[in-house]
Amino acid sequence: MEHRGRKVLESPLELVIADDHPLMRQALRQTLESAGLHVAGEAGDGKAAVEKIVETNPAIAILDIAMPLLDGFGVVREVRRLRLPVEIVFLTANHEEALFEEAIAQSVKGYVLKESSASDIVTAVHSVAAGQRYASPALATYLVDRGRRTPGSSSNLALLTTTELRVLRLISDYKTTREIAEAMSVSPLTVETHRRNICEKLSLRGSHALVKFALANRKLLA
Repeated sequence: MEHRGRKVLESPLELVIADDHPLMRQALRQTLESAGLHVAGEAGDGKAAVEKIVETNPAIAILDIAMPLLDGFGVVREVRRLRLPVEIVFLTANHEEALFEEAIAQSVKGYVLKESSASDIVTAVHSVAAGQRYASPALATYLVDRGRRTPGSSSNLALLTTTELRVLRLISDYKTTREIAEAMSVSPLTVETHRRNICEKLSLRGSHALVKFALANRKLLA
C-alpha cells in the first residue's frame, strides 16, 4: 500500500482550494502557483471539496469556513471519517477566537485570515507541509499559553518565522526601517508589518521595546 502521507514532503506540493467566491479562488490559485505550488483542484462548496480531495489526494486542502452545503468544519469531519491523509488550512475572514479554538481542536494545522498578505498563505502552506502549525500573526498568540510565557523572553524566538528573525537581526545592527526594506528588497510598509508581528509574538510593548530586545539578544541572532 502506498504511503500517501509522504506527499506533504514532495515538491511541488499538490493542493485543493475551496471557497464559494470564484474571484477569491482565482486570486488564491494565482498566488499559490506563482510560488511554485500546484493546485490540483477547486471547489465552490463543502461537498464538492470533499469529492475533490478524494479524487486528487492532495497534501493540503485550503478551505473557507463558511461554505454552502458543508462548511469547513464539516469538510474536516468528513475527511477524518474517510481517513484521508490531507492536512487542512482554513482561510477565513472570521476573527472569532472560539472558531480558532475549534479549528485547533479538530487538528486543523493552519488558520489564515483573508485580510493577510498573499505571502501569508504561502508561508502557511510550507509550514503545514513541514509538520508545523501556522496562524496569521493576529491570531498566532492563541497557539501559546500566554500564562506560561515571559514577555520579551529570548526563548520566544522560536515563535518567529525566518523572515521575522532576519528583520530582528537587522534591527540589532541598528538598521532603520528604510534600510531594512532596502536590504530585503521589500517596502518599508512590509517591514513595519513584520515589526508589529514580532512585537505581538514576543509580547513586547513600548516604542523602544523591540530595539532593546534585539540588542539584548544580538548574539543569539548572529
